[in-house]
Amino acid sequence: MRIPGFQAAIFPTESMPVFNNVANLGLVIFLFLVALEVDIRLFTQNWRAALSVGLAGMVLPFGLGFAIAWGIFNHFPPGVTDHPISFGVFGLFIGTALAITAFPVLCRILSELNLLRCDVGVTVLAAGIGNDVTGWILLALCVALVNNSSGLAALWALLCCIGWTLLLVFVVRPPFMWVLRRTGSLQNGPTQGMVALTMLMVLASAWFTGIIGVHPIFGAFLVGIICPHDAGFAIKLTEKIEDLISVLFLPLYFALSGLSTNLGLLNDGITWAYVIGVIACAFFGKLAGGAVAARANKLLWRESLAIGGLMSCKGLVELIVLNIGLQAGILSETTFTMFVVMALVTTLATTPFTKALYPPWYQKKVEKWRRGEIDWDGNPTHPSETDDQSQRKPVETQIRRLMVHLRLDSLPSLFTFITLLRPENVPVPAQSDTKEEPSPSQTKEVQVKKRPLEVHGLRVIELTDRTSSVMHLTEGEDFYSLRDPVVNTFRAFSQLHDIAVSCRVAVVPTDAYAETLVRQASETSSDFALIPWGEYGSMSEDMSFHLATSASDRFRSSTYMEFISQTLQKAAHTCNAGIFIDNGFGGVTKPADRPGFTRSKSGISIRSFHTELAAPRVADKSHHIFLPFLGGPDDRVALRIVLQLAKNRHVTASIVRVNWPNPPATTPVTETPSSPATTTTAPGTESTLSLHEQEDAAFFSTIKTSVPADLAPRVGFSEVELPSSIPASTALPDILSLVQKTVGQTPKNAGDMVILGRRNARFGDTVPASGDMQDASGNAAGGSASGAGPGGVDLRRTVGAVAEQLITAGVKASILIVQAGGRGLDTAYA
Repeated sequence: MRIPGFQAAIFPTESMPVFNNVANLGLVIFLFLVALEVDIRLFTQNWRAALSVGLAGMVLPFGLGFAIAWGIFNHFPPGVTDHPISFGVFGLFIGTALAITAFPVLCRILSELNLLRCDVGVTVLAAGIGNDVTGWILLALCVALVNNSSGLAALWALLCCIGWTLLLVFVVRPPFMWVLRRTGSLQNGPTQGMVALTMLMVLASAWFTGIIGVHPIFGAFLVGIICPHDAGFAIKLTEKIEDLISVLFLPLYFALSGLSTNLGLLNDGITWAYVIGVIACAFFGKLAGGAVAARANKLLWRESLAIGGLMSCKGLVELIVLNIGLQAGILSETTFTMFVVMALVTTLATTPFTKALYPPWYQKKVEKWRRGEIDWDGNPTHPSETDDQSQRKPVETQIRRLMVHLRLDSLPSLFTFITLLRPENVPVPAQSDTKEEPSPSQTKEVQVKKRPLEVHGLRVIELTDRTSSVMHLTEGEDFYSLRDPVVNTFRAFSQLHDIAVSCRVAVVPTDAYAETLVRQASETSSDFALIPWGEYGSMSEDMSFHLATSASDRFRSSTYMEFISQTLQKAAHTCNAGIFIDNGFGGVTKPADRPGFTRSKSGISIRSFHTELAAPRVADKSHHIFLPFLGGPDDRVALRIVLQLAKNRHVTASIVRVNWPNPPATTPVTETPSSPATTTTAPGTESTLSLHEQEDAAFFSTIKTSVPADLAPRVGFSEVELPSSIPASTALPDILSLVQKTVGQTPKNAGDMVILGRRNARFGDTVPASGDMQDASGNAAGGSASGAGPGGVDLRRTVGAVAEQLITAGVKASILIVQAGGRGLDTAYA
């Protein structure tokens, strides 16, 4: 706005009244959204810590602000008003401006740093709510004193405001709740009529608080406070109106604020001295007050200082407060600019200060220390038990603990896979003295004592920058873990099939999905992490998504392939992992991408008119599993999974060892502008492959001869010899032909499946040696195929060369791509 002629052309004087009205309308509705985000229940549940931290975090900066206000009042007089501003009113406003905390911005910082569920986050949120409400009350008092010529008039305005608050709570709220229940808005989200009614209440309340001498934003804030949070009503109402306010109206308000900010006024040493003093009072006042109060509540010093630093966040709310002071004539343009700089500095400093003082490694240490797993120096409290467990884990070859990523579009296939994986009760004949075969009446079901299958389901919900998404997180993940329909469906399935399960919901950003899943697998000591590939290859689980894309785009999303690659790379040091690509597993057929129109009986309308017949149950519940065994740790883990699935009486399996002696090993293809792509032989690779071939042959032979007698009729072993001279590009079609001849031969069964390893050195994938998984850098076990290499992430890098061939060819079977990792890597080499 300092460019000559720019403001006159873009923001002419005659347009400012309209601009001001639209901007203030957006501000009123924004304060209503801020109040919707404030859940008083969070304050009442943690009132002791919230009251002490919030009160101490306001008293000290308020006192420092009142002190520095004396110098500011004398050097920078207040703005122009109808009547003079006394120092008491000026000091009250400066103290309030330094003591306030921006609750909406605080929520977003906590969600970004993943602190909402820890002691620090809960304390800060609860204290922030009390701080926010108290700050608005003080600001209302200050504005009332300015807008009224005498103290008696200001007292009358405050009494009217208190009376209006009581009227909203005890007279307006009960019939409003009755109407919400009557229309089903409380249970199913607000209807269009209820949104209109709520907005009328907001505008009416803002009008009333405006005419009594208090700013209109307080009336909007009060209506947001009385809106219910039951059944997620506040979240659903926010979803209806947040985009228009955040994208259009609120930016207009801050553009209007920018017109009043002139950094050129900070042009001398005394002004910058006051700027630094204001920043110091705002930051260190909050830091000291909040930290001392938190320490008094028996938190650690680092946690206490982090709480104090977070409470110093000002954000958008501070700019709103400053604009109110500027409009009321409390602040001059110079003082306004000084405080805008303070608001920007304290807001920008909050996140790096918290990261440096309370890093993730320290959070994990404190969490384990509070659980009693380690002492303060990091030593295990029960080292003998830990050593025993570490010695027992590598010899476990069966999947006993399974971690599953719960997706709405993958539940049918997950249910079928888990059903096949769990141990079955085997009929055991009763003991008899005779050597004759027992009769059917003498045979009885005996519960064979087997270690049960434990399944740990994790449902991940995307956390976005929207207010409604952050409100989901502040509502509490435990709340959604008890009410999420996908989680409850999974619990019901587990009860019907006698499976021990634990389920929870995590609300995290999209880029944290992989880390969250692997952390869940690590915390539950899972043997295997099962990640289903989305039906449409998207991070979204919206069932209407198929209207915007088709199933042919399932394997084209670079974002989704990046998520899969990151998950496998992080899981390489934790446990075995598998990517499950469903293709009608369990007998559930996929509908057509987009059904066409059919004419009705009249022959005139194109409206569809047909009767949906009930789908018959799957008569043939059999499954056939095919494993092309190429060798390597991934294939060895895959072979053990096949044998575990084959224990189910509905499963038959074909295991084919593809013997490809001493193939020409290749390095990744290089291509220059002047020459075509070339392939070179890696020196020393042939001897390594020969050694691994011998290990794979011995492993395959051992497994083949040790198959239990009850599995032998349903599990077939065979070998196929490939010429050593053929390149990888020729071997892949041969493997595809083997798969197509085996699976999909019984189209009316419950679905076939191909299980294969992800990485194979024959096709250029990097497979770690048995000791490489101990590499602290995390590169050896992941391999180049685990993440985005120089060429980026594509389907081959994500799932491996063989799996890409099967997917591209459209094999009529589901595919499970297995990667060995963690202790499973040692087991594969054992």
